[in-house]
Amino acid sequence: MISISAALSGFFLGASLIIAIGAQNAFILRQGLLRSHVFILCLICALSDALLIAAGVGGLGTLVSQSPVLISVVTLGGAVFLGSYAFMAFRRALHPGAMQAGSPQALGLKAAVATCLAFTFLNPHVYLDTVVLLGSLSAAYQGQDRIAYGAGAAIASFVWFFGLGYGARLLQPVFAKPAAWRVLDVIIGVVMSLLAISLLWRFLAA
Repeated sequence: MISISAALSGFFLGASLIIAIGAQNAFILRQGLLRSHVFILCLICALSDALLIAAGVGGLGTLVSQSPVLISVVTLGGAVFLGSYAFMAFRRALHPGAMQAGSPQALGLKAAVATCLAFTFLNPHVYLDTVVLLGSLSAAYQGQDRIAYGAGAAIASFVWFFGLGYGARLLQPVFAKPAAWRVLDVIIGVVMSLLAISLLWRFLAA
């Protein structure tokens, strides 16, 4: 019989790792406010998390943690990408003329999907949280309990991303003014910059 306690443990731990101001969440929030490709982007984020969690629970976490070269490559790539996106966010904030009818132009589907995938797989924190941390802690469970633990963590991802993507529209009255988008882009730019700097520092210190 599958343990409910194991599933709840995975759910709450997964939620605690996901619910934070990060690159992926900031991107989904922005797309949710624009009501642009919300379903497909939330689905990509949730399925990606579920895949990585399954890999970690299946034992890949140990392999990744023992590969310094792989971690360094992903860390450097993530720093470059996040730095580039931070630059674009600051540029949007400085040029309100790029906004139309009080809201910025949305990305096309292909560009949005590509950006979402980059935020997901070029961010080392995603691997550390899902594959390494959740995967390592799953060792406390065996058999069906371990599966329940991983399933609980994956469900947390689905609940969070779809809640964030579709819940963002509740803030739309606030973002009817271009000034609100400017503030959001500045916040996104700062978050991305700090993440990029932390990754670059980690790469140089390795």
